[in-house]
Amino acid sequence: MDSSSAGQKSSSTSNSVSSFRSKTDPAWAHFKEDVGNDGKRSWTCLHCNNVWRGGGINRMKKHLAGRKGDIASCKKVPYDVRYQMEQSLKAFEEKSIAPMSFEDDNIDGPHMTNLEEEMHPPHTQTRGNDKSSFGATSQKGKRKRDEKMPNFFAPRTTVGAQRSIKSVLVSKEALLNVDMSIARFFYDTCIPINAVNSVYFQQMVDAIAAVGPGYKAPKYNQLRTNLLGSMKKEVQLVVDGYRSVWEERGCTIMADGWQDRSNRQLINFLVYCKRGTSFVRSVDASDIVKNATTLSGVLLHDKYPSIKWSTCAAHCLNLILGDIGKMELVNNLTKKASLVTKFVYNHAFLLAWLRKREGWTEIVRPGPTRFATTFIALKSILERQHDLQAFFTSKTFKDSRYFKDKKASVVLAVVLDTRFWSDCTVVVGVAAPLIRMLRIMDTDRRPSIGYVYDGMYRAKKAIKNIFKNKKKFYKPFTSIVKTR
Repeated sequence: MDSSSAGQKSSSTSNSVSSFRSKTDPAWAHFKEDVGNDGKRSWTCLHCNNVWRGGGINRMKKHLAGRKGDIASCKKVPYDVRYQMEQSLKAFEEKSIAPMSFEDDNIDGPHMTNLEEEMHPPHTQTRGNDKSSFGATSQKGKRKRDEKMPNFFAPRTTVGAQRSIKSVLVSKEALLNVDMSIARFFYDTCIPINAVNSVYFQQMVDAIAAVGPGYKAPKYNQLRTNLLGSMKKEVQLVVDGYRSVWEERGCTIMADGWQDRSNRQLINFLVYCKRGTSFVRSVDASDIVKNATTLSGVLLHDKYPSIKWSTCAAHCLNLILGDIGKMELVNNLTKKASLVTKFVYNHAFLLAWLRKREGWTEIVRPGPTRFATTFIALKSILERQHDLQAFFTSKTFKDSRYFKDKKASVVLAVVLDTRFWSDCTVVVGVAAPLIRMLRIMDTDRRPSIGYVYDGMYRAKKAIKNIFKNKKKFYKPFTSIVKTR
């Protein structure tokens, strides 16, 4: 083999090793790799933008974990990343000096993957005559390896990750015993089942499994004293991380009013930024009126022009629906729909007949404090129109003792009134785009303020289309939207 081909193989081998190893340790995801004109590599922290030349994964982890001495600590890394890096460093320090054991999960010896990462960071070059399996390969073979290998080194709880030898050999009875122990604890303490969806649930299980047999759970006093104090410090670190964002990019101060069981009018003050929302304090506002003047929204804007005051979009939509619900037409429809619903659910004979109908679902009843539920209830009863009319015109109803009941005659008149159903169709059509907007604004999954103006324009246009753009019909509704 000539020197040029050997050099090409060496370069290919180096790139392959770098590509493979860069995927096996999550710490590299927090750095950007650059190659200078002199061919030397440098690493830029994606959190603080500091740049270092050289250094392995262990040194970079110390930067993220905040360990001083070997490298400057990162002041802008999120707490969860800092905690993850600290645990990774501790695990490496403990396991790198541990004696070799054939019970280890790694078939190549104890913690060979971590040891490789420390000895060979991603920019380490290999020799040209290296005969390892990481030698020069075709692009097709390289892609296949990149796709398959990361799953092998993924955490044990990752979907598709390689299971440990010990877990494979565990009997089904033993696994069932573990599952039953967890289920028994949930059922005995009446913990809601959706608690298993917490991001901390699997972390807890993994931590217990890592310690192994003999672990004793913390006692009652530990949970309410020492551990609670440690958790408070942990949360404080998270909030401090948020505060750094407040200074750099600004924040939103939110006032959320609510009422407790003692009928006290409380206001929670929270601060929102891109990284998350943190609670500041709660104020008893029972002796004042909760409005923009009391909360000094406009006054703050006048005094500090950099502070912009705005109302809550979701709250405004609720008020719009509340004002529409007070209109005479809507109020009368709501009362008639309530009569029908009460009559149905107060007579088991009628309800049993309806439940036997194919496709029947229960009628939604409006909540006393939620304006949107009024229109959701109207839509629900509108969808049951044919079932209700089928019953009140059936021989079963005419032969029953309820046929001559005065309340039944009132409900019968409502159910057979075509004007009632046509008005319900109109009102439900008016409220539909507003309720759709409310659902978009009230979600926590993604920022929704960008949808407000376009969404409200579409909502008003949809209301006008319902009345075929006849101003005298749609104006009572659109004027409420415009006022709010």
